[in-house]
Amino acid sequence: MAELRMDGDTLVLQLSRLEKLEAVRGDLRAPRAAVRAIEILEDAHAPADRGLKVGERLPGVSEVATIHNRDERLFAAVHHDTPRGLRVVFEGTDYDAWIVGCADPEAVKAALERS
Repeated sequence: MAELRMDGDTLVLQLSRLEKLEAVRGDLRAPRAAVRAIEILEDAHAPADRGLKVGERLPGVSEVATIHNRDERLFAAVHHDTPRGLRVVFEGTDYDAWIVGCADPEAVKAALERS
């Protein structure tokens, strides 16, 4: 399962080996300074419902993909066992946001904000 963590001044989205295969890419990194917001999502699958996907997507079950739509470019790593999650919004990076499923999004958000 994907894991968000801070590594110095860099936010890292560490993907499992299977997620890397599904997404056709490796771990993602962004400077801490580029983070504009971290939002809790009750339905982390919803943001991946529209747009062109590059990666794996089974609607409502699993999304591990880059998603291009008219307004933004997202990366999603959400599974059936983590339907809640976080949206990390960026400015000035390759992605407008990362959508990450989490068992306890409140705890992950708090840990990231403390780091």
